Amino acid sequence: MEILARILRFLFWVVVLSWSISLFKRLFRGPQQGEPRQNGAAQPTTEVASKRLVRDPVCGMHVAEELAIAARTGNEMVHFCSTECRDRYLRENQKLAANG
Repeated sequence: MEILARILRFLFWVVVLSWSISLFKRLFRGPQQGEPRQNGAAQPTTEVASKRLVRDPVCGMHVAEELAIAARTGNEMVHFCSTECRDRYLRENQKLAANG
């Protein structure tokens, strides 16, 4: 029974020591990317709310307008998720225009 108590006491101190080390690392390292700021400054929610999603006409994927690849066909602006989808759309669009 004494051996079991020693093992449990050892495990307890290992957990306490590892927790203390991680706490000290966090205190001296500062906030990581993705962690919330500790100074109480709130993130602006209007920036997130003003982002617009656009739909890729080839694959149907929704992409943020800032990240989308845009192409103008005639007087229409079309947005794509990748260059592959853009090229495929433009190829098909040229085929349709050639056929009349």
